Amino acid sequence: MRWVKQRKTIATLSALVALAGCMPTSETAAPSRAIAPQPAIHTPSDSTLALARYYGNLQADLLTQGLLRTDGGGVDTPYSARQLAQNYETIAFYDEYESGSWKRRQDGAPSKLRRWSVPVKVAVEFGNSVPVEQRQLDGTNVRLFAERLGRVTNHPIRMAPQDSANFNVLFMGYDDHGQMMQRLRQIVPQMDPGSFRVIETMPRSTHCLMLSYSAKHNAHDIRRSIVVIRAEHPDILRKSCVHEEMAQGLGLINDSLEARPSIFNDNDEFAFLTTHDEQLLRMHYDPRLRIGMGLEEARPIIAQLAREATGGS
Repeated sequence: MRWVKQRKTIATLSALVALAGCMPTSETAAPSRAIAPQPAIHTPSDSTLALARYYGNLQADLLTQGLLRTDGGGVDTPYSARQLAQNYETIAFYDEYESGSWKRRQDGAPSKLRRWSVPVKVAVEFGNSVPVEQRQLDGTNVRLFAERLGRVTNHPIRMAPQDSANFNVLFMGYDDHGQMMQRLRQIVPQMDPGSFRVIETMPRSTHCLMLSYSAKHNAHDIRRSIVVIRAEHPDILRKSCVHEEMAQGLGLINDSLEARPSIFNDNDEFAFLTTHDEQLLRMHYDPRLRIGMGLEEARPIIAQLAREATGGS
């Protein structure tokens, strides 16, 4: 089983609309071998410089509109136990796309609970075009966020060498296209042509994306996730992609316009993981919920977990 999550933002001077989706299809990942980065100094192409200007203007526009908040929410974003439970159900049990295609689901049928049963081993990789200073910043952000995810979920999540990782975070620029596609072939040699084309022709509106692969014996047991983040993004957008895609790589792959304060929302109001989102992740990895559990069976447990998280009734 393979799921794809991509983050898109379409901006004008007056409005922002974020589009995101997940698509499952049948496939299993294989062990990978990393490509050693080349230390040569890179001269950015005109296309790379144009993308950097575009995303820089986009981030400035979002900030001007009061979006990309980094405060995690506050008195202006209250939520109840009932709202937390509903948000969790939508984000953890529903898919935006039909199985095996990019067609949006119309039936609204819930899926089953998906998460990791094995330790998550994270490795960061960079395209040859990414400057050393940016690599240091992004590597630190990924490491700190992985540590935070481990504390929140109480699931083993740690950094690891590339050749033993099962959660790959790739920062790649326009000029690294060939390197990125070669690396993806190494990580998942049997990647289906449709997924390969999605990544190969990634439009400017797609900021970052996540692919997850399940175990052969259990379609809901995640065994590998891959995150691809555009290197041309300014600092806040890059870090925002780290937070959203890594969190969703743990199994919370849907979005909800009702979720607030949350990065699992298409409106870009919050840039980084919020306390609400931490509660969703903590609920998702609570042992009272099990991999493959259906929504009807899980619903009473979800309600109890939400009440415990909020102190509500």
